[in-house]
Amino acid sequence: MNLSDINSLIGTLIQIYTYLIIAYVLLSWLPNARESFIGELLGKIVEPYLSIFRKFIPPIGGMLDLSPIIALIALRFVGYGIFAIIEMIVGGF
Repeated sequence: MNLSDINSLIGTLIQIYTYLIIAYVLLSWLPNARESFIGELLGKIVEPYLSIFRKFIPPIGGMLDLSPIIALIALRFVGYGIFAIIEMIVGGF
């Protein structure tokens, strides 16, 4: 497995998790959708990560939750950091 394969795998995993977060947020727009099997499954996967950001970012006006947007941005930055670390380790200093 070379550097390109590792970066591709990590990029794919980050992209999948991004889609899961977006799907979970979209489910909140549908009545009772989060109580469905898919909603509960997504909640178990996504909610632990989102709860970190909800501790620090309260909803605006009690309705608009911006924490998923910040969580997606943070996820992207973490991905870039992982790419850089792997490149330093595999590619040499």
